[in-house]
Amino acid sequence: MTETATTEELPEFPAPRLGKCPFAPPPGLLELQDADKPVRRVRIWDGTTPWLVTTHVAQRQILSDPRLSATIARDGYPHTTEAMKVHASEMQPSINNTDGAEHTRWRRMLTSSFTRPRMQKLRPAIQQITDDLIDKMLAGPNPTELNEALSLPLPSLMICELLGVPYDDHEFFQEHAGVTNAVFKSPEASAATAATLRSYISGLIEKKMDDPGEDVLTDLAERVKAGDLAMEEAAPLGHILLVAGHDTSANMITLGTALLLQNPEQLAGLREHAHDEKYVANAVEELLRYLTLPHLLARRAVVEDIELGGETIRAGEGVIASLPAANWDPVAFPEPATLDLARAAAHHLAFGWGPHQCVGQQLARVELQVVFGTLFRRIPTLRLDAELDDLKFKEDSQAYGIYELPIAW
Repeated sequence: MTETATTEELPEFPAPRLGKCPFAPPPGLLELQDADKPVRRVRIWDGTTPWLVTTHVAQRQILSDPRLSATIARDGYPHTTEAMKVHASEMQPSINNTDGAEHTRWRRMLTSSFTRPRMQKLRPAIQQITDDLIDKMLAGPNPTELNEALSLPLPSLMICELLGVPYDDHEFFQEHAGVTNAVFKSPEASAATAATLRSYISGLIEKKMDDPGEDVLTDLAERVKAGDLAMEEAAPLGHILLVAGHDTSANMITLGTALLLQNPEQLAGLREHAHDEKYVANAVEELLRYLTLPHLLARRAVVEDIELGGETIRAGEGVIASLPAANWDPVAFPEPATLDLARAAAHHLAFGWGPHQCVGQQLARVELQVVFGTLFRRIPTLRLDAELDDLKFKEDSQAYGIYELPIAW
């Protein structure tokens, strides 16, 4: 088990965001970075003291190491929330919480649906949706709010198309996605929203059995019908894809827009190269590095003793690989606090690393490339319609972001 320190003063994880820049990782996290000491103990919300890994090299090592498990019910797993800890033993096996051959089985169900070539074929559709949303925004009130006008509708429309979920239900699943990702939700609220979303997905899969389409839920329905997959397995998988497939990209669009508006020289470069797909693609990698939305991940339980950074980490202890810390590691990214859209940043860990890296990352990349290559080109006068200090950032969500972003042009 991860030991509970009683006398030793340990830094807290996550550290509070008390710095001047809300886009940067917490200063207390960056202070723990040390190439000579890439792993150290921290204290988390429940008083347990897992190991925190802060360097880019060490995180790539442990996130590829089969001696660390993603199974949240294992001893020592450092749970993100109280709700996760309470319900850990009840969680159905899925792509996010299995290891080895079992995890490979889950991943193979999805990889063909989210390949890079298939996502590239969606680029014209994503461009059309983006243009339509911007047209609608320009025809509406000025100022407006970016989440409602663009950030949420675009990835929601795309994941609905891919999964075969009716977009008319977007307010329902967006509301429940907010509860799913909330850090301070009660175990009861977590269980209720998970049951609601899984019942919803189960209903859609059952409909696909009789009326199939060309979408991921139809693929799952065929597996359930063939007896290769239980409905109790298929529904949680659909739940994960629906929530992760729109919420993270939406937060990234809003947060990236705010960051670029605070960096006019970099924004000018993006506008100048807006028609250069390679430049825009590279710029998106830098934005992903700089912002690193999954600010509380990645977490593992150690199943066999390992040596890392001069420390022996015992079986039954927990490990947190802080992805923002790796992406601000000055060894991997010189002058990490400098936003440089021309920087070679594709080796960032914003989508994780190893067998559990995000299965939907290619879809997110294409969406972000289209949005950031289009938004500032079509609206060159875009500006914030609020003071940065007045924005409410999502420190209480597992995906960092901004609740509302007032904009004008």
